Amino acid sequence: MTDQTDPSDPSDPTAPGATYEAAGVSIDAGDKAVELMKVWVEKARRPEVLGGIGGFAGLFDATFLKGYDQPLLATSADGVGTKVAIAQAMDVHHTIGFDLVGMLVDDLVVCGAEPLFLTDYIAMGRVVPERVAAIVQGIAEACVHAGCALIGGETAEHPGLLGPDEYDVAGSTTGVVEARDLLGAGRVEAGDAIVAMGSSGLHSNGYSLVRHVLLGTDGSGWPLDRYVDELGRTLGEELLQPTRVYAKACLDLIRNTSTHAMSHVTGGGLAANLERVMPDSKVAAVDRASWTPQPIFDLVARVGSVAQSDLERTLNCGVGMVAITSGADADRAVALLEGHGVDAWVCGEIRDVSAAAGDAAGGSVTLHGRHPGW
Repeated sequence: MTDQTDPSDPSDPTAPGATYEAAGVSIDAGDKAVELMKVWVEKARRPEVLGGIGGFAGLFDATFLKGYDQPLLATSADGVGTKVAIAQAMDVHHTIGFDLVGMLVDDLVVCGAEPLFLTDYIAMGRVVPERVAAIVQGIAEACVHAGCALIGGETAEHPGLLGPDEYDVAGSTTGVVEARDLLGAGRVEAGDAIVAMGSSGLHSNGYSLVRHVLLGTDGSGWPLDRYVDELGRTLGEELLQPTRVYAKACLDLIRNTSTHAMSHVTGGGLAANLERVMPDSKVAAVDRASWTPQPIFDLVARVGSVAQSDLERTLNCGVGMVAITSGADADRAVALLEGHGVDAWVCGEIRDVSAAAGDAAGGSVTLHGRHPGW
């Protein structure tokens, strides 16, 4: 007797059918990734976290907010941009989490908010459990460094949208600040000192420019494994240097000095970000002579013939965060930050518009002088 079934007939129950795995999505790989990341998520807990990994939503006990007179919740969402291309090219994935967490929590702390918890989103062309676990390891370790909890996230496999070894990471975070303690432009006064906090390098901004200049748009530039004397390491190691997370140091600064405002120096550079916390009645004068940017910034400028104006409005140029602090507290602020392992110095001051040099407009930031050696 011959077999009368037709394998091309979709109504035939014996015909081979499509599967999710054949379409490029492996549920088994996703399950393994969850198991591998559990140990890291567990490390990034706070006492207020309820439950564990695997639920539909992360839970955070907000009972402690009853101790606030007027609690304000602050939130931020961000990613790490094209720096992930460097991590992928080097097959190093456990540091990119510091870039994500730094971009998130340090946007909260500038208003005086304590970061409470964070959720992440990882989109991949193909789930490699060990790679996912390495990414989450970095996120969790950075959360511990920032004092916040990693309470949830999502790993999504997107074959066809992303290449097999491509991924992107993003996240969001929530914090809280007492309304009367909210930092911002309304507190800034003439005579305040601008305290700079050194960056660890490029952080996570301007990588489209950096990759264009150093790596070439078609990959014809410098190889990532090239040792660069002035950097003291390979180019790839420099470009993958994790973002400095300032949250704990900044919260300590806020609690122990008369700090009026802060600015996280990300895309747009120092001047543009400092302007975001400047009142219309004041101007900020920053002296470039007060610091020397790390060699990577000069390297980008020289190799790409990048004008200083373009460099300063694209990269942090050595300053990752600034605090506007009472002039009387400036020295104490510097000492406190250095106690946290953060390079700090007074880089400028706040002036009334009427006392500003030239025709500086209210709310503006001027950079004057030259970096030593530039």
